Amino acid sequence: MNGLFGLNGLGGYIIAVVLLLSVVFGLGYKAVMTQHTQALNPYVIEDINNIKKISTENKKHFQDVKAATKE
Repeated sequence: MNGLFGLNGLGGYIIAVVLLLSVVFGLGYKAVMTQHTQALNPYVIEDINNIKKISTENKKHFQDVKAATKE
């Protein structure tokens, strides 16, 4: 009973579980909100014939619809 409610006992276990669950729920919530935001944010493919399978220049062919309407 000496260290039952200390950081190495039951209290530490509860703190660790609560901390881990809060991180899991926080990151899960952020992932769902990011998916929801991006699902409502379509993009247009500019030139589909010139897109290569692996290329850093592919970003030139995609245009964000919301960014295009702001300009």
